[in-house]
Amino acid sequence: MVSLLQANRPTDQCVDRALAKSDAKALYDAGEARWGTDESVFNSIMASRSYEQLQATFEEYSKISKRNILQAIDSEMSGDLCKGMKTIVRCVQDKQKYYVDRLYKSMKGLGTDDTTLVRIIIRTCETELEDLKKVFCKEHKGSLKDWVAGDTSGDYKAVLLAVIG
Repeated sequence: MVSLLQANRPTDQCVDRALAKSDAKALYDAGEARWGTDESVFNSIMASRSYEQLQATFEEYSKISKRNILQAIDSEMSGDLCKGMKTIVRCVQDKQKYYVDRLYKSMKGLGTDDTTLVRIIIRTCETELEDLKKVFCKEHKGSLKDWVAGDTSGDYKAVLLAVIG
């Protein structure tokens, strides 16, 4: 995952369909088509392509495999690498849904996953929190603010509610 920390992901929104097909084939050949998995191919492609390019690659992957990319990762990898690759895929497919699902899971049931809750709220507060609040409300009963208010207390609650707005 060091490659992700290098921040080499391009931000352009242009999609190269030929590259998407080539990358999809490389992913297939590195995983499902062989015994064992060449994880370096997955790492290289997942860390160095724009979200738009990866979306096109995942579409092409579904055309050449009986599985979608998430299913392929599940069957080819395990542990933290599997979790990390699936996180990349989910963010590429729908980053807002990914964050909303994580927020919901951080508060549902008994107790609160405070680390996840704080990380997502702070990470998104200046850019996408307003959109996340709308998606959260659509997908789960009640507003994000109501969920946070019901799951936290004291100054911690006051600060989170102030950030959420």
